[in-house]
Amino acid sequence: MNITIVGGGNMARALLGGLIARGHGSHALTVVEIDPEARATVSARFGVATFAALEPPAVVNADVIVIAVKPQNVRAVARELATLLKRQVVVTIAAGIRLSDLSRWLLGYRRLVRAMPNTPALIGAGIAGLYALPGVDSEGRTRAADVLEAVGATLWCEREEELDAVTAVSGSGPAYVFYFLEALEAAAREVGFTPADARRLALATFSGAVRLAEQSDSEVAVLRAQVTSKGGTTERALATLDEARVKAAVAAAVKAAAERAKELGERFGSET
Repeated sequence: MNITIVGGGNMARALLGGLIARGHGSHALTVVEIDPEARATVSARFGVATFAALEPPAVVNADVIVIAVKPQNVRAVARELATLLKRQVVVTIAAGIRLSDLSRWLLGYRRLVRAMPNTPALIGAGIAGLYALPGVDSEGRTRAADVLEAVGATLWCEREEELDAVTAVSGSGPAYVFYFLEALEAAAREVGFTPADARRLALATFSGAVRLAEQSDSEVAVLRAQVTSKGGTTERALATLDEARVKAAVAAAVKAAAERAKELGERFGSET
């Protein structure tokens, strides 16, 4: 499978590294990147062919084209791609770009997949929501999934609107985790630990709890209850969190992020 990635930023590099680690030959990978320094870095690090612009050789032999540029640059990329497309599957990982708008910019092209990865993809531990237009056959869906699975898990959505929720939960989600880790570290320092020890305690606790949840058949609510002895320290701590309505605040944050994702899609889609 020949893959062309438009853009040479962090997510593009994560995809390249993941694909090569899974046995994908660098000879079948191409990157289009306008910045000379970034282009040179990608070429040296991954040994792939690079182009400064969307020239026909970068597109016509590709089976999958990944648009990995900033959302505000997708329309310009699409205008350049439009006349070069044949049967390639086009995957966009640009946040907020709806496929109806991308198809319009591509002069009606319909073999399109939208993906919402998250930053743990940078270490191969991401998860991406995917949605394909009806014009994408099973082979095309498989090819798109293969690209994203190089950096983590995938979740197919039945409706494109669900990607706003994916954005709010897993796309923005790492920031929620870092926010809680930041708070836990700060609390550890307040009760007397050095910054280094506070960080170590917070990270080990969080990663250990996640691994336990992954390896357990129990719901997280059951695991939480198993730590919470009647009249003990954890019970008092959780009561304080409940009084602060932390769960409600998390739900409100996710809903706010989903609404913002919808707003961004509307804004980008208004471009003609």
